[in-house]
Amino acid sequence: MTTSPMIRAADVHKRFGAVDVLNGVSLDVGQGEVIAVIGPSGSGKSTFLRCLIHLETIHHGSIEIEGEPLVRTDAQGHCHYAPEADIRRVCRKMGMVFQHFNLFPHLTVLQNIIESPLTVKGLRADEIVPKAEALLAKVGLLAKQGSYPSSLSGGQKQRVAIARALAMEPDIMLFDEPTSALDPELTGEVLATMRALAEERMTMIVVTHEMAFAREVAQRVVFMDGGVIVEARPARELFTAPEHPRTRAFLQKML
Repeated sequence: MTTSPMIRAADVHKRFGAVDVLNGVSLDVGQGEVIAVIGPSGSGKSTFLRCLIHLETIHHGSIEIEGEPLVRTDAQGHCHYAPEADIRRVCRKMGMVFQHFNLFPHLTVLQNIIESPLTVKGLRADEIVPKAEALLAKVGLLAKQGSYPSSLSGGQKQRVAIARALAMEPDIMLFDEPTSALDPELTGEVLATMRALAEERMTMIVVTHEMAFAREVAQRVVFMDGGVIVEARPARELFTAPEHPRTRAFLQKML
């Protein structure tokens, strides 16, 4: 275990127009830790993930990834982001899997996976193809490497998306409700892939409505509501004895 967190977010604020979406969110994530983020729709969960990987900019606070600053706020309250080259380098430490797959429809499964290593990392095809095939085998889709996304089920598309993110060899994986667009019968295969990553000690933040996954796989569960972290505790404790009335009310509806 490293002494410094893999992710350190402190007093993060984000607004869209006049709407405050994040109101002082602070979270440290240790190496190999799996954090599940739960809460009602509109509570700021997905926005927080997007701020961590610089898909959204924040208005106040600080974010560090593996000890390197992505953004800091000065004494006058002004946010200062790292230089663009540093942002790209720091964000490459993280992979993100979205709700809606975002696969390139004109590329085969294998081509989808090797695209970023080829264009972003500048690797040669003979370097990345064996790794891509190993990742496809890992998610149970090696036989689909020549198929196009249109021929895949939703669960298969999401597993390809996970393999694609892993092809960049990130230290941290962010999952933004990866099963919410799937039929229930397809959800299990995606969760099984994520569970295997957790068993390999991949550092993960998972925004999810899958309470069983959060309870069984996450070391800690963070409950967000109204743009704040209401409660963050070990998974077993939060599910068996939530301290905050808002957490209890949410879990009563979900369980």
